[in-house]
Amino acid sequence: MLELLVVMGILAALTAMATPQVMGYFGKAKTQSAQLQIENINTALEMYYVENGSYPSPSAGLRALVEATPEAPRWNGPYLKNAKTLLDPWGRPYQYTVSEQGEYNVYSLGPTGKGTKKPTSAANAGRSWADNG
Repeated sequence: MLELLVVMGILAALTAMATPQVMGYFGKAKTQSAQLQIENINTALEMYYVENGSYPSPSAGLRALVEATPEAPRWNGPYLKNAKTLLDPWGRPYQYTVSEQGEYNVYSLGPTGKGTKKPTSAANAGRSWADNG
């Protein structure tokens, strides 16, 4: 009986030590997945731009990549396979903004749902993954 309690104690200690590590891996995996999804969305936006001469308007949003809109008469999509691609790994829609100069920004609100809109580097400004810590 004592041996069983010792084994259970060791297992409990190992679980307590491993859980934060495993959860950290899941968090990193979701972040990397979001970065890859944003790259795919950026590629789809560029294809949309080539065919339509502009990026989707803020009112049409990223939905214009999967559904035709009246503002894009030369729409030749879908540019993404399905609308599920427009949700980040945390189940929230990716955010999309377009400046008056025609530059866009695609970002996730991240695990907290609050986001920052800050690109991770100046080289990615306007087409970025937002660090949402």
